[in-house]
Amino acid sequence: MIWLVLALLSVAAAILFWFALQGLLAAFRKYEHDFKHLTQKNMSDFFLFFDPVQLWTVALLMGAFTVVLIWFLFNSLPVAVATGLVVLLAPRHVLSLLRQRRLNLFDRQLPDMLLSLSGALQAGTGVQNALKLLVEEAPAPLSQEIGLMQREQRLGLSFEQALDNLAQRMPSEATSLVVSVLKIATQSGGNLSEALDRISLTLRSRIQIQGRIKALTSQGKMQAWVMSCLPVGLMLVLNLIDPASMRFLWETPMGWAVLAIIVVLEVAGAWMIRKIVSIDI
Repeated sequence: MIWLVLALLSVAAAILFWFALQGLLAAFRKYEHDFKHLTQKNMSDFFLFFDPVQLWTVALLMGAFTVVLIWFLFNSLPVAVATGLVVLLAPRHVLSLLRQRRLNLFDRQLPDMLLSLSGALQAGTGVQNALKLLVEEAPAPLSQEIGLMQREQRLGLSFEQALDNLAQRMPSEATSLVVSVLKIATQSGGNLSEALDRISLTLRSRIQIQGRIKALTSQGKMQAWVMSCLPVGLMLVLNLIDPASMRFLWETPMGWAVLAIIVVLEVAGAWMIRKIVSIDI
């Protein structure tokens, strides 16, 4: 009877392991597809063109190297696997952060662009010629995006469609506002120069308010970083001082459970602080 129960338990464990393995493989394939797709899109937004397959291969190799290195240093497979997963997931988030930084830089350049465009219109220059001058004089990424918009027009797209593509590449409220004003002015006419001056003043005031909010909430963001990094640093220091005692944390199931609880609580605390200090205007 006991052997029958053990056999049934072994079969059940094997079935559960098979389903878990299939789920992990499906999640891995989905992440690989999303990684390649989003990487190609984000890199093309930066006007950089690399093979996403090569970037995926590099990320896999770096993750595997990290697993081997951490396992050799700490002799803990769960910690090594967790660190390798972090390294594997990092490139996608780094690209997202770089894309957000580029979008913020583009928004900060918009007020000066609108003032230049307004001055050119007051001097009697057409919209297309004024945009061409902006491409020659403005820094990146503004010059890149406006230049791409003009190249799309030369390939046959209408001015309105090129503006819509710009709003898709730079999805922000400031860009949507500028695109809407330019489309309305080209369709129904009106004093475009005065409208651009008002929008430039509005965007500049908005940027100043965002800067003040960022300065006032910087202390809370620093507290989130300190709270997140302090337990990790403390564990590393204790591991150097008393590795025999810390071995129970790295090499026992109870220690792994404690590490999992620490990670969950740290992530939850950092997320809550980020929600508190994130003020949208």
